[in-house]
Amino acid sequence: MPTWRGNSMQENTILVKENLSSVVAKFVIYKPLVAKAAQAGQFVILRGREGGERVPVTLVDWDKEQGTITVIIQAIGKTTGLFNSLNQGDKFLNVSGPLGTPVEIKNYGTVAVVGGGVGIAEVYPIARAFKEAGNRVIAVLGARTKDLLILEPEMRALCDKTVSTTDDGSFGMKGMVTDAIQKLHDEGEKINAGFIIGPIPMMKFTSRLMDKLDMNPHASLNPIMLDGTGMCGCCRVTVEGKVRFACVEGPMFPSKTIDFDELIRRTAEYRSQEAQSLELYQKDHVCKCGLH
Repeated sequence: MPTWRGNSMQENTILVKENLSSVVAKFVIYKPLVAKAAQAGQFVILRGREGGERVPVTLVDWDKEQGTITVIIQAIGKTTGLFNSLNQGDKFLNVSGPLGTPVEIKNYGTVAVVGGGVGIAEVYPIARAFKEAGNRVIAVLGARTKDLLILEPEMRALCDKTVSTTDDGSFGMKGMVTDAIQKLHDEGEKINAGFIIGPIPMMKFTSRLMDKLDMNPHASLNPIMLDGTGMCGCCRVTVEGKVRFACVEGPMFPSKTIDFDELIRRTAEYRSQEAQSLELYQKDHVCKCGLH
């Protein structure tokens, strides 16, 4: 990568943009202070324009020397669609962080990182940190199709074993990540801890299976986060029967006692308003990214 350091470089500038699929894009952003402090499992808050929505996005990578951070964004609504219309040389209005509690990194023995969809990108720094701590790391990756199975070569190069699954069988094993985990168990793999990031239903059923198989599962509750500080209260979750704040105390929690059903209900609360906002945005938006 070129050297970006210098007084002429403005913070929040997009140095590199790479479209990983029609709806997923990778951004390398110049943000030296965040890059200097970032740890695995943390996130940043992005805002694209004045009056725009604050969106928490997990850090995928960072370079302290270059002063850059890397995030991967899937366009699923109005604001993430706006983000993914930005290009190299554009700027985010705000990039705040790093926020959240870092994942506790220690030597468990064998660790499984389980990523679903864009969650694959979010488990990458966690896998790297556990590998650097001396663990044997197994990656279990899942997506609907081959085109959405992002960072597969990078995960394969990093981890001791990588198992990929697709719903349609277009790449790797046909099925869900739970099928792959069960197969690993049946083959005699002893997994001492699991770390799961992906859609909430996927995390729910993966956590249940890993708990049943005595794999000590943890799950990232980033889908419920909003302001990043816990002050708005939107990130309230129930863990071990107690109210916890995902933005501050998480986003990663031991998942055996997470109330996933409550979490699913709460994330669906504003679905109709979100759909209406996206519809209005798409009606008025003029695409600059060349994907539409």
